[in-house]
Parts: sequence; structure tokens; C-alpha cells
Amino acid sequence: MPSKPSSGFKLDLPARPRRLRRNASVRALVEETVLRPADFIAPLFVIDGKGAPEPIASMPGVARFNVADLVRECRALWKLGVPAVALFPKIDARLKDPSGSIALDEDALVLRAVRAVKKALPGLVVMTDIALDPYTSHGHDGLLSDDGREVLNDATVEVLAKMAVLHARAGVDFVAPSDMMDGRIAAIRKALDAEGFDQTAIMAYSSKFASAYYGPFRDAVGSAKAAGTSLLDKRTYQLNPANRREAIAEAIIDEGEGADILMVKPAGPYLDIIRDVREVTRKPLAAYQVSGEYAQLHAAAKLGWLDLERTSMESVLAIKRAGADMILTYFAKTLAVRLKA
Repeated sequence: MPSKPSSGFKLDLPARPRRLRRNASVRALVEETVLRPADFIAPLFVIDGKGAPEPIASMPGVARFNVADLVRECRALWKLGVPAVALFPKIDARLKDPSGSIALDEDALVLRAVRAVKKALPGLVVMTDIALDPYTSHGHDGLLSDDGREVLNDATVEVLAKMAVLHARAGVDFVAPSDMMDGRIAAIRKALDAEGFDQTAIMAYSSKFASAYYGPFRDAVGSAKAAGTSLLDKRTYQLNPANRREAIAEAIIDEGEGADILMVKPAGPYLDIIRDVREVTRKPLAAYQVSGEYAQLHAAAKLGWLDLERTSMESVLAIKRAGADMILTYFAKTLAVRLKA
């Protein structure tokens, strides 16, 4: 049995790091990474009609809003200090076709939502997704070849540039291309500038991986089973999760093509990529804490395995510590409430 240390025992230590952890005030004084509501972008889902919000089963606490309720949700976020929202539409399946033609409708759902939100809250930053997957009957982010085996790059980019102009015309502050087609940032920048929208900014999904963490989001926008499968294979355009250097190269390309903000998606499983990109650019860097990251914390908390309040805060803190300037997260509202308390 070990003997008790004598009361006079003293280590000769010039450095005692615990001095800086001895009480809450000292810990606050030396805290290196600080979260604020202003760090968050809230992803929001919008549906047509006037019905009540539709809860998304795989994303507890998240719902699809009609336009009027969407505006109310944006007001609540604005009051909490959340400065930005990213809008994603769920399109009626009857309006979808292989080319996603409804994406170029000047009265498309997301454009009506943008106009309503900007009218009610001119100061709120509104971002919109520029990709075809919510609109195509097959669920891919682009146009398909005649045999359906290939997602066409250049033809898709042509449509995305037109789509970006429509969104700028509706009043968005940022268009956010999430498709991962080659050359789309340059094409969108050129199209926006040609139409006089030189102040409309681009947040590029620069390092977007072909991740298994997107499942609940695809349920939310109705693209998960569009092609008769629960998992669309997007590996010909989204990044290989095994590739680190490729992710950095994509970010550098997007910066060179005129992106105003770069993004890494997903966030939590790719903290190393966030840090890598942070070190090669001076551009603002966003990271997307995706639906699967959100859902897994809720699922573990429901089973009593994790403390949801603490793990949600810690997960987002880790993303910011890795180097993200802003974070798209479904925890935006709940975290903002706690940070303002």
C-alpha cells in the first residue's frame, strides 16, 4: 500500500500551467477561442403553402417553414444576434424534372422566400444554395448525360450562372455554389458582374466531401431517394474523404476564381482540412456542421450517452478553434440563446 505523501513535499517547478486554470475568472481571462452568436449562419428549410412547420424526423428541433413562418424564424434569430441565414427549399416532387428547370423560374420558392426575408429584415445576411439537387428528379447536383451515367460539368455551370443571377436579382447577399463543378466560381462571378451585381458575394463550398454525414439533409430537401436509392453516389464531383491535398487545391482554385468566402463541408470530421485551408488563405473561412453531425449528437443524448448542451457547444467550439471564422450549424439558435444568457 503506497504511503501518504508528507505534507511538506514540494516540487521545484518553474512552470505550473494549472495557475491559469485555478478559477473561472482566470480561465475567462486566458480563453483563446470565444464563440459569439455572430459566428453562426443558420441553415433554414422552406416549403410552399401556408401549413404549419413540418418537423424533420431525422433532425430533432429542425423544421421546414412556409415563407411567413420563415420570416418569423429569421426575426427570432436576428434578435438573438445571429447575423446570417442560408436558405434551402424543399420542392414539390411534381415540379421536378431531369434538368431541374424550376430552378430558373423567376417565381421559384426560394426567390419568394428571399424577397420576403429581405423586405422584413434588410440587415440580415441571406445566403442561398446554388446547386440543382433540390430541383432535379434524379437528385444529382447537375445535368446528366443522355445515358444518365455522367454529371455534365460545363452544361451544369451554365445553368448555375443563370441561377445565381436570378438569386442576386431577388436580393441575396451571398450566392453559395455547393455543386463542386469545375470552374463554376469564375463563371458565376462573370455572370453576376455582367448583370450589374458586382456587390453580390460568393461563398464557395470549396472543399466539399462525398460524405456519409449528409443523409438527414437530403431527407429535409427531398433529394435522398430521388433516384430510387437511399444514397446517391456523388463521388465524381464531391471530394474523396481520403484526400487532403486535393481539398486544399480546390480551395486555392476557388479563391483564384473570385470566391469571397471559402468553405469546408462537413466540419467536425474534417477539422484537419479546416486548419489546412486556414493556413493557405487569408480569405474568410466557413465550415458547415452538417445534418449528420447534428443528428448523431441528438441521438446519443436521447439514449442518455451524452450531454447535448455541453457536446453541442464543444463541437462548435472545436470547429472555430480549428480555424473557421463562421459556422453553418443547426444548433445556431439554441447556442445563441445560451451565449446571450
